[in-house]
Amino acid sequence: MKFLGNVLAVIVGLFVFSILSVLLFFGLIGIIAASTDKEVKLESNTVLHLDLNGRTLVERTSDDDFNFGAFGNPFGQDFSAGLLNLKKAIKEAKSNENIKGIYLNTGLIFAGQASLLELREVLEDFKSSGKFILAYDEAYSEAGYYLASVADEIYMNSLGGIEFNGLSSEVIFLKGFFEKVGIQPEIFRVGEFKSGVEPYILDKMSPENRLQTQFFLDDINQQMLQAVSQSRGISFDSTVLINNQMLVRDPEDALEYQLVDKLAYEDQVHAALREKLGLEEDDEIPTINATKLGSLAKSKNLTSKNRIAVIIAEGEITGGSAEGVISSEKFAKEIRKARKNEDIKAIILRVNSPGGSVLASEVIWREMVEAKKAKPVIVSMGEVAASGGYYIAAPADVILAQPNTITGSIGIYGLWFNVQELINDKLGVTTDVVTTGELSDFMNPSRPLAEVERSIIQNQIEEGYETFITRVAEGREMDPEAVKEVASGRVWTGNQAKERGLVDEIGGLDRAIEIAAEKIDAGEDYRVIYYPEQKPWFETFMSDFGNNVKVKLLKSQFGEEYEILRKVESLKKYQGIQARMPQEIQIK
Repeated sequence: MKFLGNVLAVIVGLFVFSILSVLLFFGLIGIIAASTDKEVKLESNTVLHLDLNGRTLVERTSDDDFNFGAFGNPFGQDFSAGLLNLKKAIKEAKSNENIKGIYLNTGLIFAGQASLLELREVLEDFKSSGKFILAYDEAYSEAGYYLASVADEIYMNSLGGIEFNGLSSEVIFLKGFFEKVGIQPEIFRVGEFKSGVEPYILDKMSPENRLQTQFFLDDINQQMLQAVSQSRGISFDSTVLINNQMLVRDPEDALEYQLVDKLAYEDQVHAALREKLGLEEDDEIPTINATKLGSLAKSKNLTSKNRIAVIIAEGEITGGSAEGVISSEKFAKEIRKARKNEDIKAIILRVNSPGGSVLASEVIWREMVEAKKAKPVIVSMGEVAASGGYYIAAPADVILAQPNTITGSIGIYGLWFNVQELINDKLGVTTDVVTTGELSDFMNPSRPLAEVERSIIQNQIEEGYETFITRVAEGREMDPEAVKEVASGRVWTGNQAKERGLVDEIGGLDRAIEIAAEKIDAGEDYRVIYYPEQKPWFETFMSDFGNNVKVKLLKSQFGEEYEILRKVESLKKYQGIQARMPQEIQIK
């Protein structure tokens, strides 16, 4: 009854939402009209305010991304911040004489380690201008502090806190749930490390999965600690000790161990900013956000015939042409267009994907191979480029990754569910079937699989794995047996992948652009164009708004059970043979 009550509450909530959204729509129009009518003016003595607290860091957002700023967040929605957009603004801030420094709020940012590193690097470059970076927040997550540690000065609320106790990766296992509801998973895979199926058949990590997770997690944590140690001027051994034993347990500890410079309230931080700017006590601090400052940045070489296409491939790999994912039809078309465009001299595929459909990966792989015949093709790996994400990267002339990028996972698997017990015993539903051939009802989920069916699927999985190995061997110019030694579905960090020949160079997107320019002998005469074309911010907002509200309603009604519901719901995507991450890795 509790479950039915929750479902009814969700239905009522969604109904109310549909009415309110109409009213909110017109309110939003008014807010946007009021903000966009104003021409962007940059005063002297201005501070770039990067408020990333509570935001999710993604590859990019629309160039007209709206910042609620003075209006607050009227819908309680989680907003994204684009890595490309932020980098553009920070680079403009470095060279613009009207910008005197950066005020950084990163407290509870939602971002992966590789994306944070790339943002850290451009902030480090900003500091070379001699301008200041001041960070403040009431509380810092591990990710938020890692980014904030790049600042010249770090302030924290006197009753705040820092999560600085190492990284963890937790896996949700559904074996017990399936047993209770009467669902029997059937698993097909190649590679002892291809553990993406483990949540459906085990109740804890396999030894192989625990080994690989510990291996890459330790490497990522060490990289983070080295960066913090260097930025804060604390010995590495001391930083490791503080982190391992969670010695920072209250604000005074953070001050004692030099993780922050001062404990202060926000008005005191503003006073410190005024002092840096030479302002009086009651003077307003001139600030500008990343969106507005980025709009003032001038694109260079607009008329250059040496164009470098950067194709942003972010999300799961699927068939068709869906939005918000790496859909094979859409991205194959983007790569093909770039190949045939004579003004585009080089192609960079920016991959941020945990993989997905093997068939969809193969379609994109084919276009990458054809593109490589026509012009230089570079791959820049973002947060994750694993399994299918590595599959589509393999043909490139050069592959770059950040040292803490998650990559590799060369392996595939298949997943099928026998729901006979659920529908027969739990729901009282029975089925009957008439066939014309021995396998006409091939893989019918209302009955157990026959041995011949298992044999057919397992053979397909093994053939798919051999194809994957071949694609990597050809692209990397490696012996297939050498590829198998680093495959078996195992995940690596960028550093570990470079040591094993899966990555050519450690670096971010900026370095990938430099390499592309070098390969076409462009010198400084080139223009970078990003694809696919971005939708206007408002269109993206309205399409995402409904989904975000539905998620919040479900979370509020089902609480901790929501993650199980989400996990089960995600199984709809697992159509066909999969080249996915060994697990849904969330580093905390």
